[in-house]
Amino acid sequence: MTGEPPRYPGPFDCLPWQAGAQDRGRGDGWEKRCVRTLIALILALLAIPAAAQERAPLVLAAASLQESMNAAADAWASAGHQRPTISFAASSALARQAIAGAPADLFVSADEEWMDALAAKGLLAQGTRADLVGNRLVVVEPASGRTRLTVRTLGATLARGAVAMADPAAVPAGKYGQAALEKLGAWQAIAPKMVRVENVRAALALVERGAAPFGIVYATDAAASTKVRVAGMFPASSHPPIRYPVARLAASRNPAAEGFRRFLLSARGHAIFARFGFTRP
Repeated sequence: MTGEPPRYPGPFDCLPWQAGAQDRGRGDGWEKRCVRTLIALILALLAIPAAAQERAPLVLAAASLQESMNAAADAWASAGHQRPTISFAASSALARQAIAGAPADLFVSADEEWMDALAAKGLLAQGTRADLVGNRLVVVEPASGRTRLTVRTLGATLARGAVAMADPAAVPAGKYGQAALEKLGAWQAIAPKMVRVENVRAALALVERGAAPFGIVYATDAAASTKVRVAGMFPASSHPPIRYPVARLAASRNPAAEGFRRFLLSARGHAIFARFGFTRP
């Protein structure tokens, strides 16, 4: 037997205050093994994927962005990042959550007004607000329908039955809808029969189920459903421009959030949203 084989040190054995007197006296062989151990440790740490080191950003996104934002999150994850966690709801509800201190990283609103509300309270990270996409406002009916609405017939036709619409008192889709109907002189006839719901997807669902003969939603909502058809489109001039601003929240401390925000605004991000019918802002 030749005696005890060489012992390879652990990373902490190589620290001067950890190594014992016997190890420090072993000479160059021990020091070389220390160097090799530390190099191996550094290489192992560098090999850890970026996705394992970052925390997934939390995104508060308008309900009408469900398909497109999920697709964008999937594309971001396919590039080796943690897939963002996305909370969908009416912009009004999400803004109130952010104001109440929800631990979110990004906010994507379906209108400027709710983003303005957060900006007024100093809740947006400076220089991160930007317009992401645009949209159009339409009237939908069940897929079996054959209605063809025009500016002249819209008021009288919609006044015949219930019209599902997001609550115009707070929800962007509802506010755009009321503005358009007022511009076209149809609001007074339709308002008494309006079915007000919490967000635009809830309005879409009522029409899908046949619970309402008509609904006012975004063009992208109509495109996302096989159970409805577009009966008519509101003129763009009948309501304020539909813009979706995005911003990072000032309280966010997640570096990945800024990366995802920039990805959404990139050419690749815009291509994803365009695939779902969104327009340039």
